[in-house]
Amino acid sequence: MQTVGSDPVAAGFAGSLARPGGNVTGSTFFIPELMAKRLEVLKEILPSMTRAGVLLVRNNPSTRGILEAMASAAQALNVAIQPIEVGEQGEFDNALSAWVAPQAGGFVMQDHGFLLANSDTIAALAVRHRLLSIGPLELPTSGGLFGYGVKFSDFFRRAAFFVDKILKGTKPGDIPIEQAAKFKSIVNLKTAKTLGIDMPTSILLRADEVIE
Repeated sequence: MQTVGSDPVAAGFAGSLARPGGNVTGSTFFIPELMAKRLEVLKEILPSMTRAGVLLVRNNPSTRGILEAMASAAQALNVAIQPIEVGEQGEFDNALSAWVAPQAGGFVMQDHGFLLANSDTIAALAVRHRLLSIGPLELPTSGGLFGYGVKFSDFFRRAAFFVDKILKGTKPGDIPIEQAAKFKSIVNLKTAKTLGIDMPTSILLRADEVIE
């Protein structure tokens, strides 16, 4: 099986990246480190931020690693983080509106199919509750503030490499799982203006795409 995932080891699909074992190989991206980096970017956009939410899918095997990586980054940034866990579509409004009460500056969104499928809803609620949002690249294109992550189409094109090796007789479990080396950032200036955010020049200069 060839797979694209955020953390195949934590999910129990692979024994390790170098030696997946079983019938699995593919590509992965550094989801715990990526989430920590997003927190750093959020703090750069809003230096006064002292609290940030972490939008997660409930009972996800990646959660522990994500929160551990983000806790280290949060301590260095002097930011308190709080998980916001959801499991059903109807929970988004209550979850995000409840997070407004502690006067959080914003939240970091996990890469997960359930959340990606509801990017429009999440982005709209973030703007309604005046929360800065950062997450996968799909978030700013849906109306969220900022996206930093991988371009999944690159992973899909790379799949031909794994298919070729498997067809030539290599066992999937003997093919190392590759880690993403290219990341992209997208900023939605229209959303920034709606939220009254003056986007730092440093952020704009690093952005691969700006939505106006």
